[in-house]
Amino acid sequence: MNTLVRKLQALPEGIQHALLITAVMMAAIIQIIDTTIANVALPHMQGSMSASQDKISWVLTSYIMATAIAMPLTGWLAGRIGRKRLLVISVSGFTLASMACGAAFSLQEIIVFRILQGVFGASLVPISQALLLDAFPVEKHGRAMSIWGVGVMLAPILGPTVGGWLTEYYSWRWVFYINVPFGILSLLGVIALARESPLDRERPFDLFGFFLLSVAIVSLQLLLDRGHSKYWFDSAEIVVEFILALLALYLFVVHMFTHRHPYVNPQLFRDLNFALGLVFMFLLGVIMLATMALFPPYLQTLLGYPVFEAGLVLAPRGGGTMLAMLVCSWIMERGLVSPRLLIVAGLMMIVISMAQMTQFTVDVTQSMIAWTGFFQGFGLGLIFVPLSTLAFATLAPSLRTEATAIYGLVRTIGSSLGISIVMAQLASHLQREHALLTEHITVFNPLLQNAATAQIWDIHSVRGLALLEGEVNRQALQLAYADDFQLILLMALVAIPAALLLRNPPPPPAPGPGH
Repeated sequence: MNTLVRKLQALPEGIQHALLITAVMMAAIIQIIDTTIANVALPHMQGSMSASQDKISWVLTSYIMATAIAMPLTGWLAGRIGRKRLLVISVSGFTLASMACGAAFSLQEIIVFRILQGVFGASLVPISQALLLDAFPVEKHGRAMSIWGVGVMLAPILGPTVGGWLTEYYSWRWVFYINVPFGILSLLGVIALARESPLDRERPFDLFGFFLLSVAIVSLQLLLDRGHSKYWFDSAEIVVEFILALLALYLFVVHMFTHRHPYVNPQLFRDLNFALGLVFMFLLGVIMLATMALFPPYLQTLLGYPVFEAGLVLAPRGGGTMLAMLVCSWIMERGLVSPRLLIVAGLMMIVISMAQMTQFTVDVTQSMIAWTGFFQGFGLGLIFVPLSTLAFATLAPSLRTEATAIYGLVRTIGSSLGISIVMAQLASHLQREHALLTEHITVFNPLLQNAATAQIWDIHSVRGLALLEGEVNRQALQLAYADDFQLILLMALVAIPAALLLRNPPPPPAPGPGH
């Protein structure tokens, strides 16, 4: 290993720079992809572990909660032990926890190891973003965020496809084992090429602030995960979790602005661009992950696509995102278009694509799904790069590590909230649309008296009623999905005016006469 490290350090500076970016991005990608890669493997894990539906869902919930709680710790830990050392510990711990998840033989074991995965992996995305911002000058932050954004945006999209392929052709355990080789490669690159950051050991740890934020996150996540099965506020448990989340969040905000050394630096929220960036990142988390949560079951359950084929149909969405990020980077480096206008253009593309999706029927073609996904992915890519650039444009470099952690936390919470909202609305609207459609099933309906349809949907026979009920369920589910697509459309539409409040980054300083 020492020989390999020395060989890497002997490479030309440009190659070292590219390899470090690759190593850092690899660490971020394996952390993000683990939020979605296990989704399609849950039924196989459920059978292997002999677990119920609500218990197996903790494989996902435990990881999300651990990540959300540990992510704000990144700034304080980086100041105490240094960014490089923290990144080495995080990648090592995440890789070992992934191995343990793959080797687990009981549900309790895998939940414990998933919690460890979340704790160790929480710092990977914030540190990768902070390192990339430091590695590029201000005028090239668009390029840095396009590189970072490709990993952050594509990882959740690729997760179900990769997870489905590994589960179908190998085993659900490979959903976790796949992290090991990439974790080792990332670790080697970081050890050999990353530089240590300055330490800040004078800032004490705010235990009370950490406790309040943890209670708020855990309560909110439990509320979102269990709300639908408990019929929301009809359940005393959900009411208690809602009150706890609200009270803990209120106390945390008050504590943050009044304590001498708070857990989260309040200076972050006094920067208008960063504060607005958090709002947009929250909405982007809702739109991106809510759509990704809807589409795999839409394709598999309603349209009957196999797991791997569904992943291939979704691939153009990722291609559109990647292309848009490259275009954004090129445009922003040359100052051709204001970053705010790029965000507005991206939101408009999402609105148009979601409007098209509301018109989908059960006979929608693969090409229509692929083109709509590509258009929507392109819109997301147009938003992500300028938004990440503007959010950090006016922020002091010393606050970047902590800011990127909060940025990631808000995206995670937005994703969880978005998924819960659209899934709850899907179930509610499915019942409503089913009831509305069944109102038309009477002997007086001319369609059911038609000779051709009467042979299939004979309402006077058990077989005919069963076939008719299946078709009503199918059409009601399509209408319920359309209602969800319309809700996401409205979210994107509401965000458009707020984009104009963001301030453009300051121009880079002009070179002096001796430059």
